[in-house]
Amino acid sequence: MLDQSQTPILTALQASSQRPHAAFYAPGHKRGQGASPRLRELLGAAALAADLPELPELDNLFAPEGVILEAQELAAEAFGAEHTYFLANGSTCGIEAAILATCGPGEKIIVPRNAHRSVIAGLVLSGAMPIFVAPEYSAEPGLALGVKAETIATTLAHHPDARAVLLVSPTYHGICSEVGAIASLAHHHGIPLIIDEAHGPHFAFHPDLPTPALALGADLVVQSTHKVLGALSQAAMLHTRGDRIDRSRLQAALQLTQSTSPNSLLLASLDAARHQMAIEGKELLANTLALVQQMRTELAKISGLGVIDKPTVTAFSSVSDLDLTRLTVDVSGLGLTGLEADEILHEELGVTVELPELRHLTLIVSLGNTDEDRQRCVAGFRLLAEKYAKQCAAAEVWPQPASDYTDTSFTLPQVSPREAFFAPTETVRAEAAIGRISADTISAYPPGIPAIVAGEVIGEGAIAHLIAIKQQGGYVTGGNAPEAFRILAPARAHHFAPQSRS
Repeated sequence: MLDQSQTPILTALQASSQRPHAAFYAPGHKRGQGASPRLRELLGAAALAADLPELPELDNLFAPEGVILEAQELAAEAFGAEHTYFLANGSTCGIEAAILATCGPGEKIIVPRNAHRSVIAGLVLSGAMPIFVAPEYSAEPGLALGVKAETIATTLAHHPDARAVLLVSPTYHGICSEVGAIASLAHHHGIPLIIDEAHGPHFAFHPDLPTPALALGADLVVQSTHKVLGALSQAAMLHTRGDRIDRSRLQAALQLTQSTSPNSLLLASLDAARHQMAIEGKELLANTLALVQQMRTELAKISGLGVIDKPTVTAFSSVSDLDLTRLTVDVSGLGLTGLEADEILHEELGVTVELPELRHLTLIVSLGNTDEDRQRCVAGFRLLAEKYAKQCAAAEVWPQPASDYTDTSFTLPQVSPREAFFAPTETVRAEAAIGRISADTISAYPPGIPAIVAGEVIGEGAIAHLIAIKQQGGYVTGGNAPEAFRILAPARAHHFAPQSRS
């Protein structure tokens, strides 16, 4: 057992920032002495003095032998990993590195449709071919759920040459897939399971939270330590277990995706966040769970609101658990979209949520929230409901987008996302884009599942779905869709008739 009371990076950085010396190294503000007075006023002298490069006593992120190595070993033990790598470029660089470490040009990787955009970036960088699978979708709660184990089994049967399986668990809404069952399937085929666990870095520290993916058999897990725990924004971790991940290749991949000038404050914040959770995480999370449970109870009593609870989602076979610190509220009973409700709460009622969608508002409740926050939140939702109750007393559930999310069997794209990224393109109106290959990945929110991925043929149904989402108050990311689409130019791409996804 290691001494989890130690903070190697934090302690070394504090000492180094206070050491009297003449600084002839980057950054240019020289420990704050040359910083803008306005920046000094915002950050304070101590933070600027600690904005230091990889001095000898602060170790090297890409060849750690000192305090960074010690801190990563402490983190591995605390989070249940065999090896842990600190990330100063967010979970994004970790996901990209994971794909680079497991897949090469033309090799296949199984990927869910609700993957983060960093997965597409990883596909562009590696040249890997995605085999897309759709998460289960339910119109009743209006949410994308987990990926069924049987979907992965079927996909592996059709694509036995896949090099890895990647899942998002938990989702933004805290919904966890059957990671254990899917890990067994991947391992039976001799390939690793990669988990985007960006929203689950706290799972290892309280028994009432979902089981961490590492404990369920995942080979590589990426966590955004900053999203839920006490690290600074952009600070994240990558954890591995077992021998299915080539560590040398992973380290080489991280050197491609990480900055060569990692911010010492970010690394120190990872060290501090690990220390905090290892020493008092269970107590802090118990307080957080009690706070969010009280919020759930109070919000559920407000007429017109619906609170997504564990029984609602675990009734589906694709879902193993729900992170109860993630609070998703359905506001459709007020006759408002989540986007409209979010604007009112933020601008008029002093409550700002993490994720507004067509029907829902999702709140991240963490160890940093207080009972005062709870009171303000509940009061804000209560005022929101009172303001719209008379106008919308008979409001029906907000209509769902006209799209079929039951299709879980996908063929390979016509070209890889990498080919699509580098190919010559042209922009055309929607009607002229049907049957052409998309140069962009286009997602509609909600539910955030890509309707079209770069390299796929654009279908009439996908365009109709994007239009429906936008008409109902959602938004679309990726080019100028749904009015116009960026497609591969005729010199590079042929016109394809819509194909079956079997």
